[in-house]
Amino acid sequence: MSPGASRPGEPLRRRPSQRRSARRVERMLDACAELLDEGGYDALTTTRVAERAGVAIGSVYQFFPDKRALSQALTRRNVELFVARVGRRFMMEDYTGWWDAVDAIIDEYVEMHRSVPGFRSLHFGEVFDLDLLDSVSDNNTVIAGRLRALLFAEFGLADSEDLDRAILVAVEAGDAVLKLAFRHDPHGDPGIVAEAKQLVRGYLSRQLASAVSRRG
Repeated sequence: MSPGASRPGEPLRRRPSQRRSARRVERMLDACAELLDEGGYDALTTTRVAERAGVAIGSVYQFFPDKRALSQALTRRNVELFVARVGRRFMMEDYTGWWDAVDAIIDEYVEMHRSVPGFRSLHFGEVFDLDLLDSVSDNNTVIAGRLRALLFAEFGLADSEDLDRAILVAVEAGDAVLKLAFRHDPHGDPGIVAEAKQLVRGYLSRQLASAVSRRG
């Protein structure tokens, strides 16, 4: 692979090789996030991103072939930030059990939804169905895998195909209910957020109890 070439499945045409180029790409992604929050995906254009970021349109096309690639890169950045922030919580906070960790994951999602530009406009399962973060997995599958690894490392849960499926279902269900919480309330309806926590905790409790029973 030649220097600066992007890896397979990456939205970038080429990876920035210099700090100045990397900062320019980050400005483009920041501009993309702001424009998505203001007008949504349909109103997003590469020209508007270039204007907002203060770069030439050629600079955008140097790294991104179109607005889809820009949005893909922004979603990748948001997912990485989400997982990193959850990991930081796990390091800094003490949890009684995995159920408190699940609440912390949902709290982080809600906080980022409120405060991180572009996060609420690019729900992980929307705009693009496949190939957004991973060449073979859809977005929520990738996120479920990352969160599963954090839960396993923190609480020593035994890995299994059934538990993998349970965590994926929990992520899909939680994502859907949390979207509902923000549909009419920009800060997230607290009652629906609480219902999302109850739903995910109740479902995973049953699945974990069943897994323990089968091992016994």
